[in-house]
Amino acid sequence: MAGSTTKIDVYLEIGKKRTLAGAIDWPGWCRGGRDEESALQALLDYAPRYAELVRGMRLGFHAPKDVADFQVVERLEGNATTDYGVPDKTPERDEHPIDEADLKRFQKLLEAYWRALDGAAKAAKGKQLRKGPRGGGRELEGIIEHVLGANVSYLGRLAWKGEKREVQDLSEAIGQASQETSAALAAAAQGELPERGPRGGVLWQPRYFVRRAGWHVIDHVWEIEDRAE
Repeated sequence: MAGSTTKIDVYLEIGKKRTLAGAIDWPGWCRGGRDEESALQALLDYAPRYAELVRGMRLGFHAPKDVADFQVVERLEGNATTDYGVPDKTPERDEHPIDEADLKRFQKLLEAYWRALDGAAKAAKGKQLRKGPRGGGRELEGIIEHVLGANVSYLGRLAWKGEKREVQDLSEAIGQASQETSAALAAAAQGELPERGPRGGVLWQPRYFVRRAGWHVIDHVWEIEDRAE
């Protein structure tokens, strides 16, 4: 349970070129580096920004002050996706079922992430987003559409048939995605969705869904904030 110890449990996903560090009890808070040390440092560096994301949700998050505040509880062998900077492995804790208290907590976290995306989009509207090192990068509408489209795909990994809608209003579309994500998580956690796909494929565990989907929203929140001028 989050906040049960003074240490923050962290898992490491170790690829050949990149290592990712993710907080077990704060799914979505995940950063990467060249190795374990730099990944943990990156996770620490982003702790104040993560605290801002969940501020007001009364979930008891306190940003750590030092890497020593982390406790590595699991190391996972990464892959090419890991090296690309995307968390792709399931920590052992994510195999556990979700009870009602966990469900409410995860729904609050996801709500906070989507709310932060909406806030970042509103703050960046009308601004020129700074280009990347090679002069590339999506514009604001493209980033939001990418997040929404990816979320439909993630919902499918829960066997939830999400609908990819044409975006007319960014804020409205983000709100709809937030509500649908919460509903899908509840259905999966309560056993209302199948555990395998129509062709027998393994679907995501609900806890891992929160971790992966949450990370993707947060990653683009911070992208927008960093690129907005």
